[in-house]
Amino acid sequence: MLTTWVNKKTIDKKWYLIDASDLVLGRLAAFLASRLRGKHKSNFCPNIDCGDYFIVINAQNIKMTGKKLEQKTFYKHTGYPGGLKETSYEDILRSKTPEKLIQLSVKRMLPKGVLGREQFKKLYVYSSDSHPHNSQKPEKIDFKSFNRKNIIGNTYANR
Repeated sequence: MLTTWVNKKTIDKKWYLIDASDLVLGRLAAFLASRLRGKHKSNFCPNIDCGDYFIVINAQNIKMTGKKLEQKTFYKHTGYPGGLKETSYEDILRSKTPEKLIQLSVKRMLPKGVLGREQFKKLYVYSSDSHPHNSQKPEKIDFKSFNRKNIIGNTYANR
């Protein structure tokens, strides 16, 4: 049996679309981070970017389990003494850029360095239904049907 070597020319990258309405943030971020790296492919190579492109729409409708939305905080340091800034996840979700919440979650799950930054550039998150990537013909992924814990709503709460 011959070993096949992966390079940038032999990698097949596809475009996928995910609707984030009523999805759990952590589960979606873990799924996206794994797929952006390309770990689902049989020819995965850890030192080459072999992941796919992902478009996430309706980021403003993302959900969190428990009281995480009110209690969890995002910390950022400006680099100056006393420059630690904190923002609750609820404030980020209610701001002008709610897509930042998904981007921060996925970015922290990717490897740190040049390869991780290259993989993160393949994630496009939009807060509404519309996106400018129709010409790439993305395939729609029904993430809600993978597991009943992926969705928060009446169907999960009543069980």
